[in-house]
Amino acid sequence: MKAVSAMKQYQQVGVHSGIMDASPHRLVQMLMEGVLEKIALAKGNISRNEIAFKGENIGKAIAIIGGLQGSLKVEAGGSLAENLNDLYHYMSTRLVIANSRSDESILDEVYNLMMEIKLGWDAIPEALKN
Repeated sequence: MKAVSAMKQYQQVGVHSGIMDASPHRLVQMLMEGVLEKIALAKGNISRNEIAFKGENIGKAIAIIGGLQGSLKVEAGGSLAENLNDLYHYMSTRLVIANSRSDESILDEVYNLMMEIKLGWDAIPEALKN
């Protein structure tokens, strides 16, 4: 029991340290990774019939997407930011439906959408990251 608690504390320190040292570009990557992780966990929760954990993980994924959506600079980002805003809204809506139906195929859909966004984000040249 103490080893598990110590491991959780170690992980929290590691995450905190990673956040403190991260660039804004890396922070967005971390948020996207968090969405992907929570969706994968929720999918496992569905297969194991862990309804409460499924709802918790989907809720966290929706909250992270809300954070990504809130960080958009729609005025400065033009149509790209508007399209991302619409896509984030769509993804959140789909996750609500996935939660109510315990639908793994919808989780896969949102996972794949987030993966596409993340791949694009990861491909931004170093010179353009700030």
